[in-house]
Amino acid sequence: MTTQAQTHEIVIVGGGAGGLELATRLGDKLGKKKRANITLIDASPSHLWKPLLYEVAAGSLDSYAERLEYLAQGHWHHFRFRLGRMEQLDRANQEIAVAPTFDENGEEIIPRRRFRYDTLIIAVGSVANDFGVPGVSEHCIMLDTPGEAREFHRRHINACLRANTQAEAVAPGQLTVGIVGAGATGVELAAELHDTTRELSAYGMDHIDPDKSLKLLIVEASDRILPGLPPRLSAAAAERLAELGVEMHTNERVVEVRKDGMLTADGKFIPASMMVWSAGIKAPDFLREIDGLETNRVNQLVVKPTLQTTRDDNIFALGDCAACPMPDGKNVPPRAQAAHQQASHMAKSICRRFRGKPLLDYVYRDYGSLVALGRFSTVGNLMGGLSGGSIMIEGAMARLVYWSLHKMHQIALHGWIKTSMTTYAHFISTPTRARIKLH
Repeated sequence: MTTQAQTHEIVIVGGGAGGLELATRLGDKLGKKKRANITLIDASPSHLWKPLLYEVAAGSLDSYAERLEYLAQGHWHHFRFRLGRMEQLDRANQEIAVAPTFDENGEEIIPRRRFRYDTLIIAVGSVANDFGVPGVSEHCIMLDTPGEAREFHRRHINACLRANTQAEAVAPGQLTVGIVGAGATGVELAAELHDTTRELSAYGMDHIDPDKSLKLLIVEASDRILPGLPPRLSAAAAERLAELGVEMHTNERVVEVRKDGMLTADGKFIPASMMVWSAGIKAPDFLREIDGLETNRVNQLVVKPTLQTTRDDNIFALGDCAACPMPDGKNVPPRAQAAHQQASHMAKSICRRFRGKPLLDYVYRDYGSLVALGRFSTVGNLMGGLSGGSIMIEGAMARLVYWSLHKMHQIALHGWIKTSMTTYAHFISTPTRARIKLH
C-alpha cells in the first residue's frame, strides 16, 4: 500500500467526536500532502458534540450557534465531505453504498452513490436502544441527534406556554417529564430542565410555579441512578437531584409506554405528560453482521486491540459502534473520552500503515467520569493523578473539568489559537445572550 499512497482512498463513515477528529487529523497529516484522499461521510451536514444534546433539549444551548459545518471543516483541513447515510458494504469490491438523500417534501436531492475505499473506518456512534418495549417509538423522544433534542425542547416550551396562558390553573401532572434511564444523559437532562424551567418563570411566565407546576421524574431499572459509575458518585448525584425535587424510581423496569405514562414490571403505572427514553444504547441496526463482519448483540462491530475488525484488516471501527476488548475481558465503555482517544490512536496507526510499520494496540485510559447537575453543580471522579487512584470532586472544580472536556474536543478540531479566541468571544457575549432559548 505504500507504493499507492498517492491514490490511497481512506473513507470515514460518521462525523461524531471520533470520526470528525480522525478526519481532521488525517487531513492535516496525509490529505494536505496529497498522500491519500480522505472522505468523511455523514447523514447530517453539521456536527454537534453529542454530550451537549441534553442542553439543547433543555433549551440552554443554541444548537445552530454551536454546530460545525462539515464542508467548512473539510476545506480547512484537507478532507472531502459527502452527505449521506451508509446502507451497504461490499467487502469483495471494497465499496460502500450510501442511501439517497431527500428533502422535506420527499424529493430526491442526492442519488444513491458508491464509494471505493482502501481503508474504511466506521465511526457511526450509537442510538437509543428501546429493547423492544411497546410504545417507546410512539410516545418517547430519543436524544440521539440535534433534531430530536430540538423537538423535545419545542414540545416542552409549547407545554409551558400553554400552561401559562390557559384560563384554569395548571392541573396536577400537566407538566410532568418522565425520563426512562438514569445514565448520564437522563440525570443531566433532569437537572438542566429544573434550571431552565425556573428561568422561564423568571422571564415572565409567572403563572407557572416551578416548584409546583413542573414535575421531573426518572425511572431506572437498576438499584441506583448512574449505575455504571462508582456508588459514591451515584449517591452524591442522587442527593443533589433530591434537593432539586426530582422524583427517582429505582428498581423499576419499564415494560410498556403509553400516551399518558409508563407501566413497570411490578405493575406500577407512573404518569407523565412527556417522556424521554435514555435507557440504553446500541449501534445502528444496519451494522448487524454487515457483509459478514462480526458484531455483538447490540450491533457493535467486534474489533481487535488494533481497532481492526476481526474479519477484515482493511476495515476499522471506533467509538460507540465498536466492541473493543480490554485486558479485564470487558469492552471499552461508550464514552466521548474513549472516542477521542481512539481517534488520536488511529490517526497514528494509519500513518504507521503508510510507512509499512505494524499497528499498535489501543489501550483505554479511564480519566474518570463527570456528571453536570444543573448550572452550578457538577460531581465526578478523576482517575489516576497524584494519588494513583480515584478522587471524587464536586462543585466549581468538577464544573471546570467538565467544561474542559468540550474544550479538548474543540482543540482537536480547531487548534489552541482558534479555540482560545472563540472561548474568549463566548465569554464576552454571555451578558447579551438569553439563558434559555424559546425556539
